[in-house]
Amino acid sequence: MRTEEHKNNILDYMPEELETVAAELGEKKFRAAQIFGWLAKGAAGFDEMKNVPAALRTGLAETFYIGLPEAVRRQESRDGTVKCLFEFADGTQVESVFMKYEYGNSICISSQSGCRMGCTFCASTMDGLDRSLTGGEMLAQVLAMRNLTGEDIGHVVVMGMGEPFDNYDGLSRFIRLIHDKKGYNLGLRNITVSTCGIIPKIRQFAIDFPQVNLAVSLHASNQKLRELTMPVARRYDYYELMKACREYTELTGRRITFEYAVINGVNDSAACAKELASEMKGWLSHVNLIPLNEVRGREYKTANGKSVAAFKRILENNGVAVTVRRTLGSDIDAACGQLRRNR
Repeated sequence: MRTEEHKNNILDYMPEELETVAAELGEKKFRAAQIFGWLAKGAAGFDEMKNVPAALRTGLAETFYIGLPEAVRRQESRDGTVKCLFEFADGTQVESVFMKYEYGNSICISSQSGCRMGCTFCASTMDGLDRSLTGGEMLAQVLAMRNLTGEDIGHVVVMGMGEPFDNYDGLSRFIRLIHDKKGYNLGLRNITVSTCGIIPKIRQFAIDFPQVNLAVSLHASNQKLRELTMPVARRYDYYELMKACREYTELTGRRITFEYAVINGVNDSAACAKELASEMKGWLSHVNLIPLNEVRGREYKTANGKSVAAFKRILENNGVAVTVRRTLGSDIDAACGQLRRNR
């Protein structure tokens, strides 16, 4: 655990905010772009910013710290996936996962330490919620993982620990930080955000970030079934969620991906597949079937390959776009639903 008492994390600052900082320290505003650029490169200390005047670097160090987390544990899967348990200066821990795909490298980052949504098949919620992360702390996971692996990261999924829409302000700042052309300059269409279905934020997200990809963790074909595994369904009705998702696609012109963890004996029947198909048919939706990644301490078991294939076939026969997710990192508990702190 590293403490930075009475200092602010400079990774939380947008370039225009750094202009104010530079001016307060007696420097020209253009220094802000230099500082922001160094931060986006993963600079761990102000002394690394060689084109920034020494007096300014000293002034920054007196007021700010660069909030890159420490990798207190690193695990590498047989398939090349890397999972890190990151610890921030105040001791807050999260897990992040680096993955290799044919289209490039991707990272799954956390938006919160823990989660309060209570999904009964997920590891992240088992210890409850510690706190939400700032936008800079979300960005810091990308920068720290790139520093650690030495590899460029061109795709980000906010699908790790936590519910991103339960931390909407932090999420919004993260997207603006990582997209800013003066810094990391990641395209909005290379970012995917996953929610368990907080309806008001889905509508807000469509307005604020129409180019960012949206995924919805559905995992059920009707309201009653969803209530069994996802407490959020008791507040946000299944069919109201479907309505909000259709409105999202109409407003943005963008397709929504629905994540469906296929659980043995729970939601893997032909009847479930047919019911799901009736909801998804005829609009901009895509179903991503995820054979459940089993979690120690949870009773659910993954559906077998035959039932997943049969489920997929029913959706396809009803004209629904569907894929089966390739599972990465399951041997190090780095797959979807397996991330957890303090292990």
